[in-house]
Amino acid sequence: MITREGLGVNGGMEVPFSVEIMPSALGELKAIHVFYRRQIAQAIREQLVHQPTVAARNRKLLAAPRPSFECEPPLWELRVGSYRVFYDVDEVAQLVFVRAVREKPPHADTEDIL
Repeated sequence: MITREGLGVNGGMEVPFSVEIMPSALGELKAIHVFYRRQIAQAIREQLVHQPTVAARNRKLLAAPRPSFECEPPLWELRVGSYRVFYDVDEVAQLVFVRAVREKPPHADTEDIL
């Protein structure tokens, strides 16, 4: 679990989100080669602790997904190279739940790997 630390912009207190990797996603992550696994872990730390529900270059909200795993809508996608991290957010509790980590082959759609 990634803890809540740090100060926000302009000296204001910003409470970062905690990240919880669900057991199924942890199993998928452990099956990935360590070099890529470290890149994914770093991206999770950098991208999902602050403003996980704000669309960015590597982060987007998925429209009407039909995942093969349990999640609470809305579902978000974080792009890390050829891998995709799928997560949902509990904004009240300030928690990010990583639900799946999948490799996306070239020319495949996101729906193909959900």
